[in-house]
Amino acid sequence: MANGAVEEQAALGEDLGGGEFAADCQARVAFEVLANRWDSVIVYILGEGGPLRPRALITRIGGISPKVLNDALRRLEYNGLVVRRAYAEAPPRVDYALTEAGVALLDPIRAMGAWAGRYAEAVLDAQTRFRPRGHRPGSP
Repeated sequence: MANGAVEEQAALGEDLGGGEFAADCQARVAFEVLANRWDSVIVYILGEGGPLRPRALITRIGGISPKVLNDALRRLEYNGLVVRRAYAEAPPRVDYALTEAGVALLDPIRAMGAWAGRYAEAVLDAQTRFRPRGHRPGSP
């Protein structure tokens, strides 16, 4: 974090644990929880649409396979952001809803969306300029 950001957090009484870039910095938990491509999308859709069944999530999201959705929902449930509710009905019915922690992520996700709306083009332009010099970072 930039020194100004650390000072601002201290002024607000927010201690994220650990120093700048420390391995035990609690802010890293948030980034790790939403590092997957689909997790923040699912949290956002559940926040906007309330509890939803898997098929409804697939329809609302678009472009996600049932397997990928299932993996993401399990990961979100593991991280305490989503609760799976099974109903004793025939045929069986399951839906997913946000927990308190999941709801608390909606504002940061909206802020990231606003950031992307403002800076996505610049990021994509930078990536395009970088490609001629070498391979994509993180690829073999």
